[in-house]
Amino acid sequence: MATWIYTPSPDNSGRTLLGTECAQPLVCVGINPSTAAPGDLDPTVATVARVAEDSGFDGFMMLNVYPQRATNPSDLHAAADPELHAWNLRSIATFADGRTLNVWAAWGTLIRKRKYLPQCLTDIVALPELANVQWLTRGPRSRAGHPHHPLYVRADARLNTFDVVAYLATL
Repeated sequence: MATWIYTPSPDNSGRTLLGTECAQPLVCVGINPSTAAPGDLDPTVATVARVAEDSGFDGFMMLNVYPQRATNPSDLHAAADPELHAWNLRSIATFADGRTLNVWAAWGTLIRKRKYLPQCLTDIVALPELANVQWLTRGPRSRAGHPHHPLYVRADARLNTFDVVAYLATL
């Protein structure tokens, strides 16, 4: 039985980490968390877990550009909450801790849903604790060049390297 890593906010309106404790996780970065919790994965996180297993990883970790729970991304805050964003950055930095990790960019076109999301992503990528990560995408990118959301990629799509710094320059 896997040991879960799970960090919801005290009122459960946010979440920074959801995954399994392991040596070599596939780390996935989505746009925002929904309702998933240990033992009760939503379709997105269930897909991430399946892709991690199918790709030879010993577990997974789901992170997000912005940690506000919202089943509909249109319900995200109109402006970023600086405390919520800072909590997300601290959680990601503590989890990564300078390790060599494989990080799957999977935020889709939703990165354009709110004006603050590109800056939140830029802040994540700039974390010194992520200096040793290999960024990946899965399947082709959208017409606008965004990495696809896990639910909108063919089941047989492979993970490929992704130049996140070049991508950020396009935002």
